[in-house]
Amino acid sequence: MIEPLVELFAANIAFVGSHFAMSHPLRAPMVQALGERGFQATYSLVSLAAFVWVILAYQAAPTADLSGSGEAGWIVATIVMLPALVLLAGSFSGNPALPLPGAKALAGAQAAAGPRGVFRVTRHPMMWAFGLWALSHIILLWSWRSVITAGAIGLLALLGAHLQDRKKQTLMGDSWKQWESRTSYWPRFGQLVRVGPLCWVLGLMLWVLISWAHWPLAGVPAGIWRWF
Repeated sequence: MIEPLVELFAANIAFVGSHFAMSHPLRAPMVQALGERGFQATYSLVSLAAFVWVILAYQAAPTADLSGSGEAGWIVATIVMLPALVLLAGSFSGNPALPLPGAKALAGAQAAAGPRGVFRVTRHPMMWAFGLWALSHIILLWSWRSVITAGAIGLLALLGAHLQDRKKQTLMGDSWKQWESRTSYWPRFGQLVRVGPLCWVLGLMLWVLISWAHWPLAGVPAGIWRWF
């Protein structure tokens, strides 16, 4: 029988590795062999299978087997999650990194007009939202299963965003290069004050609701609800 933490580590390697492999070195040959729709279907099935394995291995792994970072850790994690959710809330509108029709034209138009909203902070707001989520869970030092899984998701998000820049340069050419020249990979958190009230309202709503749902779903009170 495989040790639970070893299996969890293997599951996360499979999840992250399959994403990187199919998104970059294997993408072109798979598209050539399967067609675009066949590639997307295969990508989705492999990703889903790996993700289900991560969930099952996570559930089987021991809980609360680290010392924890105490109340200070919870305070820091709670604070970190607020900008993460503001970035996430604003990342669904006008994001040329999303694989949507017209993304190339959108990147060119936004590069000419200049970044707005959360794209003032980073051109990869969704990926940095996941990266900050991962950081908040690692900070807690709650369990090895959380550290391993959060670390894998953080690596997938942030290294994936870096590799995405290269892929988009190839797929979108000058449009993406112009967008890169007007934006930053690394977050400029001082620009959060300029993302607009709608992103902050939606981010605050998500911050409250997701932290509230953490208790019934994960069995651990999180966020502001930890102190109520």
